[in-house]
Amino acid sequence: MTIIRKSKEEMQHILATDVGSTTTKARFFIKRDGEWRFLAAGEAPTTVETPYEDVTLGVRNAVREVEELTGHRILSEDGSGIAVPYDGKVGVDLYCTTSSAGGGLQMMVAGVVLSMTAESANRAALGAGAIVMDVMAVDDGRQSYQKIARLRSLRPDMILLAGGTDGGASTHVIKIVELVNAAEPKPRLGVDYKLPIVYAGNKVLRPQIEKMMGENFALTIVDNLRPVLKVENTEPARTAVHELFMEHVMSHAPGYTKLMKWTDVDIMPTPAGEGMAIQLIANTYKRNVLGVGLGGATTNVYSIVEGRFVRSVSANLGMSYSICNVLKEAGIHNIIHWIPFELDEKDLENRLYNKMIRPTTLPHTLEELIIEQAVAREALRLGLEHHKTIATRLKGVKIDRDTGYIFDQKLEETYIKMMIIDIIAGTGGLLSHAPRRLQSMLILTDAFQPEGVTRMFQDSVFMMPHLGVLSTVHREAAWSIFDKDCLVRLGTVIAPAGTGSPGEPVMTVELEMLDGETMKEEMKFGEIKRIDLAERKEAKALITPHKGYDVGDGPGHMVESMAMGGVTGIILDARGRPLHLPEEEGVRKEMLLKWIHALDLYPEDKLKELL
Repeated sequence: MTIIRKSKEEMQHILATDVGSTTTKARFFIKRDGEWRFLAAGEAPTTVETPYEDVTLGVRNAVREVEELTGHRILSEDGSGIAVPYDGKVGVDLYCTTSSAGGGLQMMVAGVVLSMTAESANRAALGAGAIVMDVMAVDDGRQSYQKIARLRSLRPDMILLAGGTDGGASTHVIKIVELVNAAEPKPRLGVDYKLPIVYAGNKVLRPQIEKMMGENFALTIVDNLRPVLKVENTEPARTAVHELFMEHVMSHAPGYTKLMKWTDVDIMPTPAGEGMAIQLIANTYKRNVLGVGLGGATTNVYSIVEGRFVRSVSANLGMSYSICNVLKEAGIHNIIHWIPFELDEKDLENRLYNKMIRPTTLPHTLEELIIEQAVAREALRLGLEHHKTIATRLKGVKIDRDTGYIFDQKLEETYIKMMIIDIIAGTGGLLSHAPRRLQSMLILTDAFQPEGVTRMFQDSVFMMPHLGVLSTVHREAAWSIFDKDCLVRLGTVIAPAGTGSPGEPVMTVELEMLDGETMKEEMKFGEIKRIDLAERKEAKALITPHKGYDVGDGPGHMVESMAMGGVTGIILDARGRPLHLPEEEGVRKEMLLKWIHALDLYPEDKLKELL
């Protein structure tokens, strides 16, 4: 459903909302002097649960705040919702929304081979904005009774079934279907409707699948995810998932039928909107992009490499509800590694337990802030590791390798290499609300360890999902707002790959500003420096790495590039890739403090009190 009541040229007012699990966020955009800009934001608690059980109440409350801030009336006088289009007195010309309330879109996927069709199905579901609860396959190591028990206990919103190339495997596909039939899984929302199932497998089996599942499930059949081994076709499945999300899941969630009548565009899962925003950056700059949404319960990582979009959800890694899962996954040793002062392990554990049971609390002291930022580094690192397991080459495809290649190196699974990532973009409360932008810059740098020359962006306020869904109907407006009011240019990180000994030369960087000013920096191993260069300014960078270090054109080879300025300027990072912190506690703390002082990361007086 897309109803555009005015042409793009006629539009003057746009409203976008995100119905989150705890907070509903409204963003109001207007056209001024022929240019789209962000004007005001409103927020209110989400009203999906008892006693309200109607998400439109939270939407109204968030929109009322926008009305109070701007004096512009948006809600219709008769109480029927948001007035569309603007009639000269009341309303907006376009209204769109995303949602993750009620847990968002929760799916299960199944395929024949875990590393092939099941993996492709997983990518398709994640790309549609889903949280994948389980990935089931014939060869996943579980017995049939265990799979049936799991299917019965999950209660997903829908299931995506794949398996077999067109004209290929059939027996194992039927086996998966029989397991689903035997389990009789029930949907999470509503007991009076059939569980949606998307079949994206061997097309030869479609009549049989229809006969076996058509009566008991809301079955949708789409093109095969893997029609041949060399091709992965996720778009038909992704589109079907989104349509079923609207038709079945949203229609049974409290108040969503009413909200669906208000909107001009189909409601989009919040992660899908966030992914659209990351793709907007990649499409505009024509670069490889790595994006991350660091939330309270999940960490979403997005990549667009050579035009291929992949999203991963680390549902157990977050900064509030899931903070203790980060502790468990990373280990307390890795978190303490980032803390430059004495801290007892038990004390750290207790602080994180308190954050988990009081997820809305904010750090009130520098000590608390540094601890949370240390956890964030590990959540992001683990999120990227998980993402790499999904952003992989297609399994089952024969790879042609010459003799030298076979002897020199083994075939690597993931195609995510930091040297080919041109842009890193981050969003999420901890990053967007860091007291100093340099802090979020260093968190992203320490966690993802960019190599070569990398531009760093950040969401100024939580607006990526809103602009992502808006980009599907009005790209020009979405990018204008994104560019001017949402994306903060943090700056550029120049970091050679390679490691060495403290004090040895790593690289020489010569910078030529647009006004003709030049500067030259000699970087030694273990150093990090910041050079001021304002937002929307650029400098020509001539980077000469020493032998053994690589900035993109091979070890020791000079690279010429344009360095983007930003609120943190240009960061010259000679700490080594991969970045290793010393195990010896005293040396490690001394090194961390050296980096903190070099970047002026925290207030000196507060830091002295802490140390």
